[in-house]
Order: sequence, then structure tokens, then C-alpha cells
Amino acid sequence: MSVPVDRLPGAELIATGIADLQAGRHSVAALVVAIGAPRLSLLGLSIPSTPDRPEHRLYQLLARDDPDSAHSRYNAYIRRLVSFERTRACAG
Repeated sequence: MSVPVDRLPGAELIATGIADLQAGRHSVAALVVAIGAPRLSLLGLSIPSTPDRPEHRLYQLLARDDPDSAHSRYNAYIRRLVSFERTRACAG
């Protein structure tokens, strides 16, 4: 049974990130997608060109808004990405 991509956990983050990358925006969502691009591509998603060093760029972007919580927010975004990837891999 195939589950629609938009029903997977974190789907809104991934969809926003793909749209932002297509528009040339390097938002938090776009950088999360860029981090996961290799695996997301293997899972059948079409990922636009990604910026170099997205991990560093994401952390810098989060630290600019609130340096004290950047590390925990970075980890939360990565957990959402991994959750989406794992669920997508199982859902087919």
C-alpha cells in the first residue's frame, strides 16, 4: 500500500524546501532538503540544484535568529528530515 507523500511526517517541510530551492531561495526548509538531497533523490523525489555546505548554512541561518537555541533547532529539523526519509522508504 502506497501512502501519498503529502501525508508523511515532515512532508510540509520537504515540499516547502523543494519549492524554495526551485525559486532559488535558501530558506531553512530549502537547506534541510539540500542536506537530505542524496537520499531524497534515491527515494524518488526530484530535487533541484542545492547549495554547497547546506549543513553549515542551515546552522548559520538558525544561529542568526537565536544563537542560544540554534543547536537544538538544527537537530529538530534533521530529525524531521530523517523521519520523512524513513517513512518514505517504508511507504514505497
